[in-house]
Amino acid sequence: MAIIIDEMTNVLVQGISGKQGLFHTKQMLSYGSKVVAGTSPGKGGTTVEGIPVYDSVRAVIEKHRIDASVVFVPATMAKDAALEALEAGIKVVVVVTEHIPVHDEMAIVAYAKRVNSIVIGPNTFGIVSSGKCKIGIPPNQFFIPGPVGIVARSGTLTYEIVGNLTAQNIGQSTVVGMGGDRVVGLTFVDVLKKFEQDPETKVVVLIGEIGGFAEEEASQYIKEMTKPIVAYIAGKSAPQGKQMGHAGAIIERGKGTYEGKVKALTEAGAKIVELPFEVPGIIKELLLKL
Repeated sequence: MAIIIDEMTNVLVQGISGKQGLFHTKQMLSYGSKVVAGTSPGKGGTTVEGIPVYDSVRAVIEKHRIDASVVFVPATMAKDAALEALEAGIKVVVVVTEHIPVHDEMAIVAYAKRVNSIVIGPNTFGIVSSGKCKIGIPPNQFFIPGPVGIVARSGTLTYEIVGNLTAQNIGQSTVVGMGGDRVVGLTFVDVLKKFEQDPETKVVVLIGEIGGFAEEEASQYIKEMTKPIVAYIAGKSAPQGKQMGHAGAIIERGKGTYEGKVKALTEAGAKIVELPFEVPGIIKELLLKL
């Protein structure tokens, strides 16, 4: 099994004719994702890689069943694109765009909650159910099916850890990028709950970073979980008040520190690794005990 998306998921690409939209549409198709339509205002009636393009999401859903959408739209227009998808009834919206104003992000997330839809991101690498469907920008070659669920705030660290797992023939059920901004849709707790219920996910890797309280909140739920958790937290050496990479990765007034996150997760029963390459060894040990 997988969580959120699978081999039956019909995908819409918003901004399909742009440079990023076009490149990653080709990559998603190559991975096997069912990209069935795209939008690009003013280019309705054309095709991209054989995929029909429409002027609006509403026009798409009149012709196609759409289960998930991915937004490759500039930050100034990303809110409108995400809200258009949500208003059309699409239940999973992946917002890859970065640098979206925080008030726009708040509007997207708030509306998604009102209509009971899932927003992944903004500023996310996306989501991959290995061997079944990829929505977003991760490199195809790293993801193979297996028993490890992964939820992360960082894309590059995810690729490194997944690459290390795959090199040792340890596959992944679903890999979810929460996004690195201060306001995001799915949280660690949301994803952990889904992994806890997924019978094919045996072990979960949580990839966090300094700043905010997402990892501390996750630790409260981890105490209730039956599945083992391996956690890696980035930013151990970051100075206080210095933003490190993501908008959400900043320690303020002594809160959101590396030490605080590690303490909370350790007390919850998670196994902490200090370096990404340590993850496969611990995963192997845990799987042998199951």
